[in-house]
Amino acid sequence: MKIHQLSVTYLAEQDRILVRVNTAAAEEMRLWLTRRLMLGLWPLLSKLLTKHLLMLEAAGSSLDTAGEDLKKMLADFRKEEFLKHADFETPYEENQPQLPLGEQPLLVTDVDASPLPSGRLRLSFNERPPGTEKPRSFQMEMEPKLMQGLMHLLEQALGRSQWAESFALGPTAVEAGPPDDDPAGPSKPRYLN
Repeated sequence: MKIHQLSVTYLAEQDRILVRVNTAAAEEMRLWLTRRLMLGLWPLLSKLLTKHLLMLEAAGSSLDTAGEDLKKMLADFRKEEFLKHADFETPYEENQPQLPLGEQPLLVTDVDASPLPSGRLRLSFNERPPGTEKPRSFQMEMEPKLMQGLMHLLEQALGRSQWAESFALGPTAVEAGPPDDDPAGPSKPRYLN
């Protein structure tokens, strides 16, 4: 699936964030993100994106021994570069003829995040209501540039939601897979709502 546009909007009457993903094939996926989900998801995505941006630097793995201030400075620089070239002015195309997940947005209860060797980040959004056998889900792979754009839009929505104050203090509920040095494969962070 090729992502064409993203839209992130805080809806006060729902007290939720609505994420809409518009594909090149004229499909639209709609996702609800709750405050509870974002309390754990935001720090996880921030950490993964920062780590990923540092891997893109020419120094690469030699940055593992660098100080946190240097790592933050390099990641911030890379983020600013991506945002300079991002298009936040083009209006979101509203009328997509196909809604593969249905008219109602997916109420995301957990997210799986997997950094891929290609440099992309795979995000799997799942809706697992109690008492249902087959959850609804949606998966997308994003280049670092697009991921940074999504993080920027989420940050703006968090500002409008007035949830942001609790994000600096909130605990991160992450369920990790096997350690990175485990032969079974790299860890796969997961946030459960």
